[in-house]
Amino acid sequence: MSLDNVKNIVLVLSGKGGVGKSSITTQLALSLSLAGHSVGILDIDLTGPSIPRLLGIESAKVKQAPGGWLPVEVHPFQTLQPVPIPTNVPLSATPPAANGESDGAAPQSSNSTGTIPPSSINNSPHNSSTSIGSLHAMSLAFLLTSRSSAIVWRGPKKTAMVRQFLDSVLWPPIDYLLIDTPPGTSDEHISLVETLLKNVSPPSPLNTSPSLRKGPHLAGAVIVTTPQAVAISDVRKEINFCGKVGVKVIGVVENMSGYVCECCGVGTNLFSKGGGEIMSREFGVPFLGGVPLDAQWGVLVEEGRRPKYGNIWAVQKTESEEDDENDTKESMNGEGDKERREEGLLVDKYRSCSLCPVFGNITKRMTDTIADGTAVSVS
Repeated sequence: MSLDNVKNIVLVLSGKGGVGKSSITTQLALSLSLAGHSVGILDIDLTGPSIPRLLGIESAKVKQAPGGWLPVEVHPFQTLQPVPIPTNVPLSATPPAANGESDGAAPQSSNSTGTIPPSSINNSPHNSSTSIGSLHAMSLAFLLTSRSSAIVWRGPKKTAMVRQFLDSVLWPPIDYLLIDTPPGTSDEHISLVETLLKNVSPPSPLNTSPSLRKGPHLAGAVIVTTPQAVAISDVRKEINFCGKVGVKVIGVVENMSGYVCECCGVGTNLFSKGGGEIMSREFGVPFLGGVPLDAQWGVLVEEGRRPKYGNIWAVQKTESEEDDENDTKESMNGEGDKERREEGLLVDKYRSCSLCPVFGNITKRMTDTIADGTAVSVS
């Protein structure tokens, strides 16, 4: 099986569409890479593959090799230089906790522009050179002729494609393979879990040491939700699905958990608050953390620009910025992206995003849970 070089397999699941599974998967991968781990992303959202666009590699093509496909390399193992420190850093550089509070930290003083001085982040772990792990990705989008190509497949065809991805992608040695899934509990999920459980070693309390494991290890699932009740009600079904098919739950991530204004630094809970944490307590599974909304994350993945913060609305639009807005239509059609993207690695620019430390904490909890073998079996 082509997963022989994979140490740990993590499924990213949600019973609800639009909660940001692909965004969470991408940031988990970037954060794991920044921690020095080699990472792979397998996108099995066959009808709506978005991982290549988020990674900025839509134009890449899959190469054939004896025995299967070679995944696309996003970046190799290398050492990054210290992250550039901006003149000002926003209040959103310290995003709110999932419950809308500040985790007990004292409010940081701001200047007249609604920003805090860079001295407050001088202890960032990325202020020195950082050795990062490699990142590879595989998606059906690499095999399509264009971004707008539609996939009109019935269940058997989807099942066959998922199995082919698991059997025929020749992954290099990687520590974590993140599998981004579509919403729900449909054909792709059943085929995925059945194939994995037949071919990989499941978590075992008697065999939790990585040095004792042979072959790929199904570590469990990360469940993604948003705080509002309408999402929670569907995501509960996904946790029950994990219990029925025998997949352990590593933890819950609450996405869109608050928003910090780039202009004034005021936090707002747009979609209620704390729903994911309450659900995790009800099922007895770990709560990995809340992820606030950050407009600069969208700028990074859509335009490839390093996140910049401050009193952005007080600055008049320049002619180049207006030109960028006029390019939006081209971007939506998949045209002009390559020319508009800023040079540099996505993982390097991600270090300037306010969500980077948030996912640093989430991935630390996730990897600790995997290493300790404390992922939860849901009954």
